Amino acid sequence: MNEIIKKNAVTYGLILGLISIVSTTLLYVIDMKLFMNWWIGGISLLINITIGVLLVTKTKSQMNNIISFKEAFSVYFISGVLGSTVSALYNYILFNFIDPQAKETLKEMTIKYTVEMMQKFGTPTEVLNQTIAEMQKADNYSLGNIFMGLLTMYIVVAIFGLILAAIFKTKSNQGL
Repeated sequence: MNEIIKKNAVTYGLILGLISIVSTTLLYVIDMKLFMNWWIGGISLLINITIGVLLVTKTKSQMNNIISFKEAFSVYFISGVLGSTVSALYNYILFNFIDPQAKETLKEMTIKYTVEMMQKFGTPTEVLNQTIAEMQKADNYSLGNIFMGLLTMYIVVAIFGLILAAIFKTKSNQGL
C-alpha cells in the first residue's frame, strides 16, 4: 500500500476519532439530552463527510492528482474504520466504566422519546408496552451492542467510501 495513503488514513482516522471523543464528551458534560437531538447526528455526519472529502482531495493532490478508485476508497475506508473504532471504544469505556449511571439515564431518555414519538403516530398501547419492555431489557452500551453498532458503521463508511472513490478517482484517458 502506498505510504501516502497509509499516513493520511491513519492521521485522519485518529482525527475523526478525536473529534468523536471531544463531541461525545461535550454532549455528556453540557447536557445528556443533546444525545437525543437528531440535528446533532446530522452535524456529525456532515463533519465526517467534509473530513472525508478533504482527506481524499488531499491524498489525490499528494499523489500528483492521480488516484485510482481502490486508492481513494482505501484511504477513506481505513480512516473511517479507525475513527469509528476509536469512538466505539471511548463510548464503551465512558458508559461502562467511567459513568455506568449515564447509560441508564440515556436509556430512560430514549424510552421517553420513543414513547412520545409512537404516541404521536397513534401506536396501539399493546405495541407501545411491548416496545418499552424490550427497550428496558436492552443494554445499548454492552460490548455486543457496541460491536454490532461498529459493524453497521463500517458498512456506512464503506458506502460513503465507494461514493467518494467514484467521484474522486482519476478519469481514464483511454478512448480519447
